[in-house]
Parts: sequence; structure tokens; C-alpha cells
Amino acid sequence: MDDLAAAVEALPLEERPLKVLVIAGSARRLDGCPGLDGKARFLMHRMLARLPAAWQADHVDLGNEHGKPKIQGCNGCVGTAMALCVWPCNCYGPDSDHQPDLMWNERLYPRLARADAWAVIGPIWWYGPTTNLKAMFDRLVCMSGGNPRPDLIDKKSTLKAQALEKSSLWPALTRNHLEGRTAAFFCYGNEGGNELDAEGRPRILSHTAWFDPAEEPYGGEERRAYQGLVWQCRYSGIEVPDALWSHARTGIGRAYADDQGDDMAREAAAMAGFDAWVDAFVRHVASKGPVPGTEEAERGAQSTT
Repeated sequence: MDDLAAAVEALPLEERPLKVLVIAGSARRLDGCPGLDGKARFLMHRMLARLPAAWQADHVDLGNEHGKPKIQGCNGCVGTAMALCVWPCNCYGPDSDHQPDLMWNERLYPRLARADAWAVIGPIWWYGPTTNLKAMFDRLVCMSGGNPRPDLIDKKSTLKAQALEKSSLWPALTRNHLEGRTAAFFCYGNEGGNELDAEGRPRILSHTAWFDPAEEPYGGEERRAYQGLVWQCRYSGIEVPDALWSHARTGIGRAYADDQGDDMAREAAAMAGFDAWVDAFVRHVASKGPVPGTEEAERGAQSTT
């Protein structure tokens, strides 16, 4: 190597900016029914304004915007053979006119692969995450061991997929495709708002014996409503520290009409909790640094449909 080449080789490489994806998981939409933005969208923008300016912050709102495709349901390919579950999902594709799919129209697979960390914000619906978030994570089953070579199974041959899964080739193919990233979750809920009586039962319930408040899920730890999403990430090699899995009680005892985004903004405890979660996310992601291989992962997360 000559002197010039050696000098160039020794030049320090500029570190790439950290890349994060912020996801608002409420289904509510402003343009039509119900005519009011969800609180998740408000919190998403509050978080974006709080992130370091040097970061590359991507964001997506999963709300049911008028005319926008919904996230198509998972077809359960993995139940037939792990090798039939293709990474990224090839049951659907981008810009389809017969099976439009928000996951692909928003290019969520490559955007998730590109990011060093994800921040997921959403309400609690009936003791769990929203339909939109559950559908998104159902469709992310392929990130955990999915088949990156649909050409080996003629795209979707059941018999070839079952044979491949049982072959000596499979251990070299299957892996956690988004391993190493960080995911953070912030959920919130009003725990029934003003629907409950003094004993914690629904006011309009006729058969009170069927509803024992002491037996309600989570025993007061409402953040566990998102435990399925958290543990899916952990199962798939995605780091979810306990400090980045948080919850706020909002709108307690109020009518739903008085529990909107601007009402939440005036709840000092909820906002302080949310801001502390964002700050903890920033500290963790900054200290961890860039995840290796995201460019390669993004290239591997393109549609094969």
C-alpha cells in the first residue's frame, strides 16, 4: 500500500446518525369518523419535537385515515411451516389494487429494518393494544425466523416449504432478521373513565356478580396490556428494557368527551411520565449507538411479491 492509500485508509469514518421510527398506534382519525385525532398522534409529535436534532427520526401513524388501506391480517403461514413464512411477508405486496395493505404501502418492513430503535405509542383498548398495533405485530411474525429465500419454495409452495424446514439447509437460513434493535412502548388508558360505580363495576351492568373488580387483568399494572407486543419483540431478539416500557393513567373518572388530546396535554403527571419515557429512550439509544447491519437489513426487507 503506497503512502497516499495508507493515509486515506487511516482517515476516521464519520459516524452515521442514529435512526429511529416512532409509531402512533391509535385507530382514530381526524378526516371523518370520529373527526378527532387520537392521543397517540399528539404524543408522537410531542416525542418527535423532543428527540435530538442530529437523529434521523421517521414516523408513521397507523390511524384509519379515510381511503387508506388497512393492515391485512396474518395468514398464519408459520403454522404450516416456518419456511412458508417469508421474510419480509410475501402474502401481500406494495400498491396492490386487489389486496391493498398498509404494511407494504407504508414500506414498514424496510423502515423497521432501517431503524436502530422503535418507539411505539398507543392506547389500551379492552385490556390490550389497538387492533392496528396487534395486526402490525401479527404481520411481524416473519421477523422471527422467517424464510429469506422464497425462491427456494417457488414463492409459496407448501410442500417445498415443509421439506425445506426439515432439511439440513434450514438452520443456515432461519434467523431473527431485526435482532439487535431497541423497542420502547408507551401505553395509556382511562380505566373505564366515568363508566364505573363506587365499587369499580360498570354502572350499566345488570349482573354484577359476573364482574369482580378484584379479578380484572393486570392487578393494577396497566402497562401489562402491552405485554404481548413486548414479549414478541424480546422473543425476536429485540431489546425492550423495562425502563422503556411505560404507562400513564389519563382521563380517570371523566367522560370520554372530556378525554381528548388537549385534555391529556393538561395532565401534568401524564405528561411528565411521557417526557421521562422519551428522555430514557434517548439516553438508552444514544448510549447503545448504531445497530450494525441496518443497511443490509433494509436491502433484505424489500418486497419479493
